[in-house]
Amino acid sequence: MFLRNRREAVTPAEVGLPAGGRRRTPGLRRAELATLAGVSVEYLTRLEQGRDRRPSAPVLSALADVLRLSLSERVHLYRLTKAVEGFSCTGGAPPPPVRAVRPTVAALLAHLEPAPAVLVNRLSEVIAHTEGYARLMGPLGLLDGAPPNLARFVFTDDRARTVFPDWEHVADQQVAALKQGPFRGDAHMAALADELTVAAGAAFAGRVATVPGLPRPSGVTRFVHPEAGELRLAYETLDLAADDQRVLVHLPADDATAAAVDRLSGAGSRALRAVPA
Repeated sequence: MFLRNRREAVTPAEVGLPAGGRRRTPGLRRAELATLAGVSVEYLTRLEQGRDRRPSAPVLSALADVLRLSLSERVHLYRLTKAVEGFSCTGGAPPPPVRAVRPTVAALLAHLEPAPAVLVNRLSEVIAHTEGYARLMGPLGLLDGAPPNLARFVFTDDRARTVFPDWEHVADQQVAALKQGPFRGDAHMAALADELTVAAGAAFAGRVATVPGLPRPSGVTRFVHPEAGELRLAYETLDLAADDQRVLVHLPADDATAAAVDRLSGAGSRALRAVPA
């Protein structure tokens, strides 16, 4: 699914091909990608359908070059193709999720105050957060649980669909984040996936089957806060590859949200300003 979606996102003009004639896909035809990458159409079909899990590194590199994949997308493609073998960057079975906070990461979070920022691991468990995050997200329920888990909140907490007016999109992004690594090739992730499949049914399992790739590293999320009303928060993702963790930093996306967040936080001289459009 990931390969097919990326293929359909690349236009013929981007790879130097004419776009003439009637096309059933807005992007590259399968035969066009196969020719440019130097593989057969039959082999590319098997890759897209997940029926070949052992492509060579040169083949993956050629496909990534044609599709103009970013570094993170290349890593994602490699992990997808090695999932059955339990691939991880350290070799062998993936290590347990990191639940410790390095001192420098703790210092980073402290410097981000009063911005709402949270540190999560690959299971979407909340490992640490700023006071600004607690003031904003605590009343929504995102910090409930031991430990709190963003994916578990989105798929199993009845409040989530009220908290997130764009719940469908948020759910897609949560599944994409969980699928970045070997997914069910990771025993810890498989246990969480089984739990969410049982608890949420098709809302989770259907997305696992159809959401193709990486979560967006930045964007805007709408929240409905019980005290402040609707908020629009821009977010940026800081990947901590060494720990398989990431920091999500939220900033007001408009002046109304900035004013509401300032009222909630009592930020005073360190008031948060809206991100320029």
